Amino acid sequence: GGWQRAARPLRLVTTERSDGVAFRTLGSLDVSGKRVLVRVDFNVPLDGTTITDDTRIQAALPTINTLLDRNAAVILVSHLGRPKGKVVPEFSLAPVAKRLSELLGKDVRFASDVVGPSAQEISQSIQPGDVALLENVRFEPGEERNDEDLATALAELADVYVNDAFGAAH
Repeated sequence: GGWQRAARPLRLVTTERSDGVAFRTLGSLDVSGKRVLVRVDFNVPLDGTTITDDTRIQAALPTINTLLDRNAAVILVSHLGRPKGKVVPEFSLAPVAKRLSELLGKDVRFASDVVGPSAQEISQSIQPGDVALLENVRFEPGEERNDEDLATALAELADVYVNDAFGAAH
């Protein structure tokens, strides 16, 4: 049983900047059967726990759906607001997980932490076709200072990294 997505053609794109530097694109990655950590921009406006504009969530859907169509297990990481390295309940991504689940028409597992036991359990048990969202990455003190230990812990959650939040990953 289970759900089945309609197959969509995937364009393979070779990208080269004007300075001659080539970089990988989603079309060049083999993600089948792999855990893919995707940096997304889910920094959406909230009124309490109600999302007032889901444009940024909808903007990530093509990447998420492409990865699902290609048999990946998708683990999403985002920030929300500026909690300054502390757990601030009003900046939780839980409402985003709920809305994303509605938009995808499937359950989105939510990790109650970023790289702790909840995230690790999800990383170890996630299956191709599954989607998970980690708690707000800015709850981690090392996020805004490019902490190497945090980067290593995030990398250990997946096999492949995709940046779908260029404007937020700088």
